[in-house]
Amino acid sequence: MKPHKNIETKFVKNFNRECPLPEYPRPQLKREEWQNLNGPWQYAIVSKEQKSVDVFDGQIIVPFCVESSLSNVQRTLLPSQKLWYQRTFKIKKTWQKKRVLLHFGAVDWQCEVFVNNQSVGTHQGGYLPFTFDISNNLQPGNNKITVVVWDPSDSHWQQKGKQKASPKKIYYTPCSGIWQTVWLEPVPKDYIKKITMTPNIDNKQLLLIVHTGKENNQSFIAKVSYKEKEVAKIIGTCNEENVINIDKLFLWHYDHPHLYDINIELSNKDQIDDKVDSYFGMRKFSILKDDKGIKRLALNNVIVFHHGVLDQGYWPESLYTPPTDEALLFDVKSIKKLGFNMVRKHVKVEPKRWYYYCDKEGLIVWQDMINGGKNGASTIDVAKAILTGKNKGKDITLRTYKKTMRADKISRDDYETELFKLVDSLYNTPSIGMWVPFNEAWGQFDSTRISDLLRNYDKTRTVDNVSGWWDQGTGNMQSHHIYFRKLSMPKIINDRAFLLSEYGGYSLFTKNHVWNDKIFGYKVFKTKEQFENGYIELIKKQLIPLVEKGCCGAVYTQLTDIESEINGFLTYDRKILKVNEKRIKKINELVFRKQMKGKNYE
Repeated sequence: MKPHKNIETKFVKNFNRECPLPEYPRPQLKREEWQNLNGPWQYAIVSKEQKSVDVFDGQIIVPFCVESSLSNVQRTLLPSQKLWYQRTFKIKKTWQKKRVLLHFGAVDWQCEVFVNNQSVGTHQGGYLPFTFDISNNLQPGNNKITVVVWDPSDSHWQQKGKQKASPKKIYYTPCSGIWQTVWLEPVPKDYIKKITMTPNIDNKQLLLIVHTGKENNQSFIAKVSYKEKEVAKIIGTCNEENVINIDKLFLWHYDHPHLYDINIELSNKDQIDDKVDSYFGMRKFSILKDDKGIKRLALNNVIVFHHGVLDQGYWPESLYTPPTDEALLFDVKSIKKLGFNMVRKHVKVEPKRWYYYCDKEGLIVWQDMINGGKNGASTIDVAKAILTGKNKGKDITLRTYKKTMRADKISRDDYETELFKLVDSLYNTPSIGMWVPFNEAWGQFDSTRISDLLRNYDKTRTVDNVSGWWDQGTGNMQSHHIYFRKLSMPKIINDRAFLLSEYGGYSLFTKNHVWNDKIFGYKVFKTKEQFENGYIELIKKQLIPLVEKGCCGAVYTQLTDIESEINGFLTYDRKILKVNEKRIKKINELVFRKQMKGKNYE
């Protein structure tokens, strides 16, 4: 499905074909020296069985997926095919005595990477970063990288989000191949592989682990600063937990997103071996009971209502990948300008810089796991969930496994592996306040067991076991999606917090700003005035009374139109805001700034 020619964002004007997205891609583990490999590569689409490529089809612009227009290709990769990439590069002479790492932000779905015709490794999973040490494969002068990708799209059980070979309604164009930044980085023989930072505001401490891969007790120096003024310093030991006391405590909050900078140096005999810069936020996400015994979400030991918008992170010209870094920031700021304090990142993982902007601007993130398998709910199940709110369905039986495309153990194992890798990858992000492992019965299985594991694995955040359907009656939250009927509280909550994790979906067609003519929306309005007033009435008459009854978080669908869906505040090209920003901000802020009577309220 090709879009209308006029559908593109304003950010395309600043698109640099030779080196798109030139910014350092990993803000929480930053080094000074690096080399960006984005830009023109050679590509070929061939049979899956073909073992080599002698002649390439043309140029593809990395890191845009092959189906997107910014890739310069805009072709669909079939499950029977493989996508080959190739380019050359040179390294600086000063790097020749160092280890050289080759980083990929994300490649969808399965790939093998070669340097100078030698395999340096394989990777499976379409949403998370991975790295290969290519030091032993390099040669003087030109070096050649080859990447071979297979992506089965929606024909397979892998985690794939809303990608669909035949996109329509709530399903969108597939995104195959490299779709995040590719880059090189020189490091010493012994280097900082990752850092783990856990804030503890109750004790005014940051718990820090510096991971190096060396088993000996190598030391490091960590300096913490706030607004360029040093506030803490320790000499610590690598690969074990170290405590940094933060006496001057400035808490991260959506109204005041205070961030600390941290500089870490590996030292050996008065010589700096490695040095990285990072940042962190001191905050605490939890669940508290109000004076009526109702469980509610809390930030920094204070009850706070999370009012957010669903954000799926698609772009008309580039699909999964933002056209520019400016575009990422635009979406985050748009959410804040509309008066929301939270965003639900829906069945997708963004580039690390998106989370950096949420941290910096002050936006709580509910992070979904990417759904895989398939939706196991029948038409009757869907109708019941939408029209009556009844959303029961066992997810631990072989029958359920078959319905959700999880019958093969390899499918279930892959999901769990990817889930915990996702948590590891984003663990340091201050703004992430909740994990959402399953959405609407898509690939859902063993949700109680998996959510219990997740809560134990990351004790710093809350977990929404099942967003929408197939509630198992377990965990500490009950989560509903309500469209087509009046917002309401469930009759039985089982001493859990209640989330309205999707609602709204109000739609408005905007001429000359739509992807195609096959539009889809839940409740369609004819004019901008009707659309805006409809939303305000929804908040005033339905959501606010629900908050007072016990709802502790709500996610409106959605930030932007996406392909056939026209239920965004913004058009897909981000050129038209369908509402009056000031009016919407005022009503949205009323939801979570309304002072309810009781203890522990903000």
